[in-house]
Amino acid sequence: MAEDDSPFPPHVVTALTEQLPAVAESTIATIVVEVPSYAGAFSGDMGRTIERAVQVALGGFLNLATGGGDPSRPIGPALDGAYALGRGEARSGRSMDALLAAFRVGARVSWRHMSGAAVAAGMSAEGLARFAELVFAYIDQLSASSVAGHADELASTGRARRRHLERLAAVLVAGRPLHDLTAAAERAEWLPPRTLTAVLLPETHARAVLSTLDVRTLVSAEELPAGDLPGPERVALLVPDAEGRGRGPLLAALQGKDAVVGPPRSWTAAQASYARAQRAVQLGLRAEGTAPLDTEERLAELVLRADATALADLRTRVLAPLDRVGATAREKLVETLRSWLLHHGRRDRVAAELFVHPQTVRYRMGQLRDLFGDRLDDPRTVLELTVALAVPAT
Repeated sequence: MAEDDSPFPPHVVTALTEQLPAVAESTIATIVVEVPSYAGAFSGDMGRTIERAVQVALGGFLNLATGGGDPSRPIGPALDGAYALGRGEARSGRSMDALLAAFRVGARVSWRHMSGAAVAAGMSAEGLARFAELVFAYIDQLSASSVAGHADELASTGRARRRHLERLAAVLVAGRPLHDLTAAAERAEWLPPRTLTAVLLPETHARAVLSTLDVRTLVSAEELPAGDLPGPERVALLVPDAEGRGRGPLLAALQGKDAVVGPPRSWTAAQASYARAQRAVQLGLRAEGTAPLDTEERLAELVLRADATALADLRTRVLAPLDRVGATAREKLVETLRSWLLHHGRRDRVAAELFVHPQTVRYRMGQLRDLFGDRLDDPRTVLELTVALAVPAT
């Protein structure tokens, strides 16, 4: 093709090259005016980065134009620069909206200046049409590269932060020293709450529950093995500020999720909340219906079952007088004695709880006094019987 017939003859390219500094300057000035979020971005390192990116992008376009006008041919440096801009936007916490707007402004300004220079240099109508096609195809390439950089940066920083959050959960559950906890929280960019409450629940329910909780809620990195805890495999959540009035909404969110809830503790003592919830599961404590197991409502059982063998020995010793009666009679007498202790000897209340006549209570207590003698009036014996019978035998 003769020079005069080429859409991009050398003399036109020369004219466009001479315009590049002015086009770059005008492009940046217009972006500052039309994309407000970049008004302060053209100072310092960010400004120099953007200026270089504009110049590289314009130079890349001319390389594309003089290389035969193939808009699908990648222009390495320009696309790399656009990719880096996208990553920078993500690191700055911005969406792609401003950068894509800047690309649109840049395309319009560049086209206006460069098309004018091309016409003045004698570019044909056919060449001008091809020129427009290349400009906007090129901008699409740059935009796509920036979008990819933005997405990749979010993905990589998201993965890194998830790892830091998982590490933070691990050191909290392990009860590590304060300096370790503080360092882990800083690495995870996690703002410590007043308190943390441990929740153990099956992994299958965790995702649904998380969507309703404080965004600072931490998740243990590893599932708790079923071999250590009865029931299905569980994960641990550490829920911020679920004390006082905040506990009710947490318990409501856990309805039907087979969850065990520890006590609220200062965030640096979260291990204590986790340990209590874990202990409740190990002891086989159960909630009623679909409600979560709230360890704050089961403190007496947790205390009494802390040493199962000691409780069993106590029960055997203090109930020894009942060894002289048969199994059926023993069961009824133990049931009556427990109710009598809990209701401080109020016969009508004992009868109502056991669904028997008050005279039946009177008769059974007569049997118990025959078996125990004066020991039922001894404060220490009453204390030991109360402790021994507070938790039903398993």
